[in-house]
Amino acid sequence: MTAGPDALRPRLLSLLSSAALARAFTLTVFATVFGGFAVTAVAGAVTLATILAGLCVLGAAILFARRDEIELVRLAPTTLVLLVAWAAASVFWSSAPAAALTGWGQLAGIALLAVVIGHVRDALQTVRALGDVLRWLLGISLGLEVLSGILLDLPIPFLGIQGAIADLGPIQGLFGTRNALGFVTVIALITFLVEFRTQSVGVGVAIGSVVLGGVLAALSGSPTVVLVALATAVAALALWGVRRVPAERRRGVQVGLGVAVAVAVAGAYAARTALVAVLGAEDDLETRTRVWTHVIDIADIRPVQGFGWFGAWDPDAVPFALVNLADGTRHASALNAYLDVLLQLGWVGLLLFLALGGLGLARGWLVAGERRSVVHAWAPLTLIALLAVSLFESFTLTGPGWLLLALCAVRAGQSRSWRERLEQRMTQIGRPATDRSDLDGRGGHAPDAQGDAGHGG
Repeated sequence: MTAGPDALRPRLLSLLSSAALARAFTLTVFATVFGGFAVTAVAGAVTLATILAGLCVLGAAILFARRDEIELVRLAPTTLVLLVAWAAASVFWSSAPAAALTGWGQLAGIALLAVVIGHVRDALQTVRALGDVLRWLLGISLGLEVLSGILLDLPIPFLGIQGAIADLGPIQGLFGTRNALGFVTVIALITFLVEFRTQSVGVGVAIGSVVLGGVLAALSGSPTVVLVALATAVAALALWGVRRVPAERRRGVQVGLGVAVAVAVAGAYAARTALVAVLGAEDDLETRTRVWTHVIDIADIRPVQGFGWFGAWDPDAVPFALVNLADGTRHASALNAYLDVLLQLGWVGLLLFLALGGLGLARGWLVAGERRSVVHAWAPLTLIALLAVSLFESFTLTGPGWLLLALCAVRAGQSRSWRERLEQRMTQIGRPATDRSDLDGRGGHAPDAQGDAGHGG
């Protein structure tokens, strides 16, 4: 005798709210988004879109099943919601509404996946899942490069692999371009080092992972990866110092650190010509500067609202066709996430984007400076890498970059926000509220108990 719908409902809700499904969902999302280029190359863009759509439906079902442990007001940061809403509104004044709606669907869908992961996995579990996925993707990338460049001595055109590993690069792996591979390796190194410090993987696995990421970063030959890695390393050292300052002196140290960062940025800008010469990236910077000039000129036509959100460029749509026509080449982005947002969403969108990244970084940095577990350093260091690479590429607006930006913002928004202060105020006036000062956003659980102990799984 088959069970009726009323009998199946509790079982289904139990499955959707289970830890095993949450882990499998997180691994699948990371593998799909970070492996998006390879999935598209092998099976087509429709296949990738179908997988992501299915994950969004499953993610919404998981949130519904866990609705009792998730407060609506803490579901997503206000800046994330406003940015996605403004991108949706921009479809109405876009020159190609259908393409803009598709681009917005990708933006909103990946943001939803980030929200789900932020609520069903704690910080350490998120790092572990991302580390597992990146180990596989980087390992497969190295294997394919060796197969192409050494064993077969033939390129693999549909994956964009040129087979140049025998000449020490540049290589692309599963990510399409050397700059994309370089960006992924920086994220991977941050993740692997956090895994190592929290002892969440064995010493051999941790060291092997760091070596793998470092080798691929060097072989990518990406000039941007050097700057991004340097900025992230300096930030890691600064955070290490902040964590060792007594609590009563920490505020003054943070202010001094902010001033030092502003001076360093100004100095780097003043010495940009010398820095570029050291990196040997004069031609690369010349190309970017030319594109940026055209983008700014065309963005001035619609400075406030932009031309509508597309995400990755549609070369036949305005304004991207105008930029490519002015430059005489075919580009897939503005090679700068900030200018890309300015072109597509205007100054309103750019301010929302800066607020999303800036507030997420500030909150994450303060949390990492105060809490004992090293795992809390992952979010601010990842955000620094994202904001730094955004100066040279538009990775942060699509695919893995956007997933990480939204995820870090969600995790940072679960503490040190107006929501937390509202709960404290309600507690003071006698209304019940959960003390979440040391929670990472999984309902009433304290998800980082493992992370604070230095172990995980």
